[in-house]
Amino acid sequence: MAFLKHDAEDDVRLADAFRDHVKDRAFPCVGAKSALASGSLDIKLCHDITSAWDDLVIHRELLDWSQRYQADLESGNAAFRSLAIVFRQSRSMSEQVFERHMWERIQSLSDKDDWLQQPYDPSVSADTDDPHFGLSFGGQAYFVVGMHPGASRPARRFERPAMVFNLHDQFVQLRESQRYDRMREAILERDKALAGDINPMLKQHGEASEAAQYSGRQVGDDWQCPLRSRARDNEQ
Repeated sequence: MAFLKHDAEDDVRLADAFRDHVKDRAFPCVGAKSALASGSLDIKLCHDITSAWDDLVIHRELLDWSQRYQADLESGNAAFRSLAIVFRQSRSMSEQVFERHMWERIQSLSDKDDWLQQPYDPSVSADTDDPHFGLSFGGQAYFVVGMHPGASRPARRFERPAMVFNLHDQFVQLRESQRYDRMREAILERDKALAGDINPMLKQHGEASEAAQYSGRQVGDDWQCPLRSRARDNEQ
């Protein structure tokens, strides 16, 4: 279909723009910077965050990522890594609208994992209200960082909508090597320098459900995560 055609040169430009965004001194996430420096920041260009067109592609990428990470763990070569899904379409949207479409994509990806009977990572809970909640794809736990042009937090702004998937286990490894607290403090200090204050939504895993952090929008205690999964239903 004509509307799905895309410019290969623009894809290269977008991928380079995302790398430059992460590389910028003001960008606070030192984990993403580490992934970029080690060549472990993978960028996948997809069609539109409001469409399910590329959901199968994204899910296959996540399954491959989970398998490769497990293999790298076993070989002792599990470098810090991030998977950035950048969507070509750049519609103007509010934080609420971005959040809705982001969760539609997550729901679709989670449904595919359920349909393929992939195991849910036992290190996290499938219950979005649980302080130990995490997404799971291919048996590995993930959390998502949403980015888009209309984000109120400067660290979450990018010229196109994006979803960055990070592996929970990487942060377990950082904690075990006593590097996590130092990295977290560096991120908080950089975020404060960029925005003038620390993101009030940031919580440590186990303090509150991380689901409220994914979109980057500040939400209240009455916020309800829209995600439903068979894995969560089985827990209840």
